[in-house]
Amino acid sequence: MYDYSQLEALSAVIRTGSFDAAAAQIGVTQSAVSQRIKQLEERVGTVLVKRGQPCSGTEAGRRLATHADQVRLMEKALDFGLGSPLEPTPVRIAVNADSLATWLLPALAEHPDFLYDLIIDDQDHSADWLRAGEVAAAVTGHPGPVQGCDSYSLGAMRYFATASPEFMAHHMPDGPTPEAFERAPSMTFNDKDRLQSDWAKAVAGRPVTLPKHRLASSHAFVEAACLGIGWGMNPESLSRKELASGSLVQVAPDAPLDVPLYWQVSRLTAEPLLPLTRSVMRHARSMLIQEAE
Repeated sequence: MYDYSQLEALSAVIRTGSFDAAAAQIGVTQSAVSQRIKQLEERVGTVLVKRGQPCSGTEAGRRLATHADQVRLMEKALDFGLGSPLEPTPVRIAVNADSLATWLLPALAEHPDFLYDLIIDDQDHSADWLRAGEVAAAVTGHPGPVQGCDSYSLGAMRYFATASPEFMAHHMPDGPTPEAFERAPSMTFNDKDRLQSDWAKAVAGRPVTLPKHRLASSHAFVEAACLGIGWGMNPESLSRKELASGSLVQVAPDAPLDVPLYWQVSRLTAEPLLPLTRSVMRHARSMLIQEAE
């Protein structure tokens, strides 16, 4: 059996990034937090926290912290059933940046009884956090449920390849030809982001090597495109105003890219997360493209 006061200290350190902040959050001294972490590391026989600015969890530390958070979520459901007063409960969720920038936050805002720890990752990779047991739920691009999880279809996020009119005139005067793609600067969120490459391959009819700016911000993608820094795949809901005003144009007219999204939640914590799941489903389905459309 684990000492849950030690697990609580570990979870707080990983969540806040420091021993001092963790101590303030759980209402004990910094030395008490340090002692609990030390005792837990001795108990499991491995380092659980990488000391630094900020502190972070090792793989083993993150798994134990997630276990502690899952226990608190299950206790939350029990407290609710018994009519006990509820305290905000930490919940870790993996989500792609574009969902966070467009439709997810209003769903999260409906549940102030949670303390959110959001892991930003590409929709094609966010399910890996579920497989590793490090999050309770995820917005993913994978329809099949991860082992031990339930999967719900949310709809598809529609993207348009966009650029400024000046950018198109300078870099793609003859349109999005394979040669133009290989000359014109594009934008990518990070090395996991394949939206631009996959869309360009489909439009060009063959693989193309894109020169890339790395820009890890959904809103900055839109602004950078308006400023002529590069072209990129922008969610329709984020770029609608700019497309309507003419500050952005489609790189290839009438060639949207629809990316299906799914909400996957661990069955261990599905019950206490059910109200959140319902909010996520409602907001996603009001904003994303549905099959009937």
